[in-house]
Amino acid sequence: MQGFLTLFKKEILRFWKVAFQTVAAPVLTALLYQLIFSHVLSQHVEAYPGVSYTAFLIPGLVMMSMAQNAFANSSSSLIQSKITGNIVFLLLPPLSALEFFAAYLLAAVVRGLVVGAGVLLVTAGFGLPLPSNPLWVLIFAMLGCGVLGTLGIIAGIWADKFDQLAAFQNFIIMPLTFLSGVFYSIASLPPLWKAVSHLNPVFYMIDGFRYGFFGQADVSPWLAASVVGGSFLLLSAWALHLLRSGYKLRQ
Repeated sequence: MQGFLTLFKKEILRFWKVAFQTVAAPVLTALLYQLIFSHVLSQHVEAYPGVSYTAFLIPGLVMMSMAQNAFANSSSSLIQSKITGNIVFLLLPPLSALEFFAAYLLAAVVRGLVVGAGVLLVTAGFGLPLPSNPLWVLIFAMLGCGVLGTLGIIAGIWADKFDQLAAFQNFIIMPLTFLSGVFYSIASLPPLWKAVSHLNPVFYMIDGFRYGFFGQADVSPWLAASVVGGSFLLLSAWALHLLRSGYKLRQ
């Protein structure tokens, strides 16, 4: 386990050394979203009965921030190592694909959870109640960060330059997160767009995470957990296959 622990520590230190950029900046961005959207819509929108729009918005922003930063951590680390050429120092030691994958994934999850905790802390005064079911909150926080962290590993392996990674983030990750019910309940959508939203795995992350706070959701938390958990297993299998084959790393 020494190789895994060393790589995991390296990945933690990599983002923590620039915490102002990797942690503080996303927290500030989420706070600005909260201030603007709650000011504009709080008097006009009630997503769940008895839940103010201001409170409704917070879990969505927390999950969106966790997901985006988990993706950014693993993908940016891999693409930087490939471009600078120091990826060779990770491939030469006798690290198994599982150790390699686990170190990058857990570091991405840690960054996502740290950012999520920061967003919760700065938005605590906006009326978010204590979680009605903390276990669901923890389950979806871990699974959500895991899915996007794994997707970041896949994107980092696939991309050969920063432009490709930026395209992946702008045309796949950004639409998935912004069109997942962060700022609205899908119950308010027309039937067509409601059906499209149910094809988005990020929707299930946010919906299940909200259920942990309010005890209300657009779908069953068990269904949401099944979709998110299944997505995590499929993406993990894909990432491990890429690592074992050496695709764009050893080849």
